Amino acid sequence: MVTRSELKEASLLRILTAGAARLRAEGLAGAAIVPVMHEAGLTHGAFYAHFSNKEELAAAAFRFALLDNRPRWIGPVGREPWRSRLVRLGKRYLTTAHRDQLADSCALAALASDAGRSNAAFKKVYEEELHKSLRAICLRPDEDSPIDPARLDDAMAFMALSVGGITLARAVDDPDLSERILAVCRQAVERLAVPGNEPSTNPEEPDHAGC
Repeated sequence: MVTRSELKEASLLRILTAGAARLRAEGLAGAAIVPVMHEAGLTHGAFYAHFSNKEELAAAAFRFALLDNRPRWIGPVGREPWRSRLVRLGKRYLTTAHRDQLADSCALAALASDAGRSNAAFKKVYEEELHKSLRAICLRPDEDSPIDPARLDDAMAFMALSVGGITLARAVDDPDLSERILAVCRQAVERLAVPGNEPSTNPEEPDHAGC
């Protein structure tokens, strides 16, 4: 027999799934209570068993979207060279499929403009999730060490290229220009981490650089 707690947990998952998809596709406006609850297949009244207002829903759905997307994008993390990691991630992010599939896209890109115009509470949530993504780019999940400052700078530049590139590619109507934007940004990612410029903690493995 399903318990009341399990039913509540299941309803929350449905709300977060619907809310995350709408946020990715429509920005913060997508976190309106009525359409989210409709897509979740739940009554409007059930919303208040989980959240006090739409701002709480937006923050929770945003975190949920990144919790879902981040590991799928980063993929299996091995001891790959830093340059190889950035190139691989750029190729996974700056794609036509990612550009077109809004409801399953990166929430950092989908909400970047909205976050810039939002209140301090949502900006804080956005900042926290950005830090998590930067850390996931720089370190393996089992690493608990500080991020090398030079590598963090690379990761920030990489995220700016990725988020900015996918945003511009979506913003233009000319398909050739859109594809060129993606291609140019992928090429720029390849130039970010030049072999030999990153630090190595093991002199016998100069390409490892901690990832």
